Formats: sequence, structure tokens, C-alpha cells
Amino acid sequence: MTLFLACCTALTLALTLLPLSRHPHWLVRGMDFPRLQFAILIIVLLIVELLVLDTHSALTWGLVIITTACLVWQLWWILPYTLVWRVEVKSANHSHADSQISILTANVLTPNRHSDLLVNLVREHKPDVVVTLESDQWWEDQLNVLERDMPYSVKCPLDNLYGMHVYSKLPIQEQEISFLVEDDVPSIHVTLALRSGKTIRMHFVHPAPPSPTENPQSAERDAELIIVAKSVADSKLPVIVTGDLNDVAWSATTRLFRKISGLLDPRVGRGMFNTFHADFAFLRWPLDHLFHSHHFTLNSIKRLPSIGSDHFALLTKLTYSAILKGEQVGLDADASDHDWSSDIIEEQNVTKDDVPQFGEQK
Repeated sequence: MTLFLACCTALTLALTLLPLSRHPHWLVRGMDFPRLQFAILIIVLLIVELLVLDTHSALTWGLVIITTACLVWQLWWILPYTLVWRVEVKSANHSHADSQISILTANVLTPNRHSDLLVNLVREHKPDVVVTLESDQWWEDQLNVLERDMPYSVKCPLDNLYGMHVYSKLPIQEQEISFLVEDDVPSIHVTLALRSGKTIRMHFVHPAPPSPTENPQSAERDAELIIVAKSVADSKLPVIVTGDLNDVAWSATTRLFRKISGLLDPRVGRGMFNTFHADFAFLRWPLDHLFHSHHFTLNSIKRLPSIGSDHFALLTKLTYSAILKGEQVGLDADASDHDWSSDIIEEQNVTKDDVPQFGEQK
């Protein structure tokens, strides 16, 4: 039993240390995803070690110390997405409808044929903007009914799991479909007007994940996120970025995106809002995201019921507020973060200028 627990501890240590290498291989980057699950298993391992092993043995305490250190490290990443953490985004203290925007983000899963479930959610919650990911021509045909109440749209139907559609009640002023890093992976970029007349930038993204069946490395995904981050970092307009990032909220690369962009995460201090995998309760993590600039406060954020996809939809309502930048503080980037971000985009030969920035000149 001692040998078995020692092997378990060694494996735990290896899985904990692996992501520190920053190597882009999918197996390394994949260790960022199940940190919550790892933490639960490490707690079980720690309890077994204390109950089964000889507490007078130096080996036992060596194993306990290593296991405890692994647990602390995993918790350091995920605790900001629990109620014990201080919120990053203030709650909206007024409800002027003209200054609000609600966004429903939904990865529909291309072969999913339960479009009625999504349509019903849209009719129930009446969001101002709906973005669908993995939506092909079939999905576009089914979602045409949304245009009765959401007359503005940007459509990019694809059958490669990277189609994307945006529907809006609010006027879309400028729009562009871009293929920022990969020729078959689109993103949608718009400016739209709130009911108050305020213009905001929105970026809808769905980079390909690092996986043995897609990209063997995370390089393409990371590059897309970083050039969007650099593009919005100095924006004069309020900014919202949303979509399926194929990365978890607490990963080093998502944290890098937040540091470089200066955008805030409304989930910090409120919960994980795990959107994937809808079918397996124990294997869930926050894969669908919404980040925004300091101009917004939060009315609400919630995960919606199943739409038949492997993702749950995410509904976020924000209020444009007269908030000073220093009143809502996110993550700060240091020199090493800027160096890392530069290395990521140089490897893919892309720049922030590839991201549409219309509206900034106005």
C-alpha cells in the first residue's frame, strides 16, 4: 500500500508540474482543464495517506507534504472562480434599460437537431445578442425565426464545426468575418449601438482546441486569443469578447489573454459556470466565456438548461456604467507576460493588426 500511494503521489506531482513547462502540446495544455477534478482526487489521496500510512514515518510525511503542496497549487488556480474570492466586476446598481446589453453564447454542436430548445431559450430570456458556434447551414435555416425580433445578423455557416452566427436586436454598425490564424476557423467582429446610442466593440471567437483529433498543439488557439487581446488593449470603445475559447477560465493562456487585454471576467468571485461537458457532470469546466472592458458592470450571469449540445449556453447581462478604470481591477501584465505573448504571435506570423478595429477612429 505504501508503494501504491507513493506512485499515486508521484503521478499527482507530475500532472501538477506538467503545465508549468508552457509547452503547447495538447497533452501538456490539457492538464489545465481538470484542475477542479484533480483537486478533488488529491483531497481523497491525502485523506487515504493520513488514514492508512504510518504517521510516525518520515516517508509518510514526505508524501503528505508533496500531496498537500499539489492541492494548494491546484486550488490557487480555481479558487478565484468560487464565492470565497472577491468579485472582479461590480454588480450593476441601476437598471436603465437603454444602457444594458444581454448576450446569449451557445455552442450548438453541429449534429445536434434540437434547435427548438435554443429558440425557446431565446424567446424566454429575450437577449439582445445571440451568438451560435458550430452552426452550419441547417442551423442557420432553423434560426431564421430569430430574425423576427433580431433583425441584424452576421452569418458564417460552415460544416467543419466552426460555423458561427450572430443575431442582434441592437443595430450592427460595422461587421467583418475574419480568419485570423487558420483559414477554416472564422471569428466575427462588429460594432453595435446600445439603446442609449453608445457604440461598443464585440468580438466573437471560437479557436480550434489543442487535441489529438484537431491541432496537436495549442499554438493556433493561443495566437488567436493573444492578437485579439492586443487589439482591444488600447481600445477607446467599450469592448466585449465572447465565445468558446476552447480553453478554461483558469488556464495560464486565458490568464495571459486577460492580462494583455485588460478585460475583466465577471465570473471571478461568483462561480465557475461550467458549460462543458453537458452530458458528464464530473467532467465539466468553464469553456465558454465572456470578458469585457471596465466600462461595464454585471446585472447577471447564468448557465442555461440543456439545448441538446455538449455545451450549455451562457447568458450574461451587463450595464454600461460610468465606472473609472481603477474601480474595477483585473490582472496586470508584467514584462514576462508581454514577452510570452510576443513569442506566441510571432510563431504564427500574425499581429493585432489582423483583427478588425473599426470604430476606433470615430
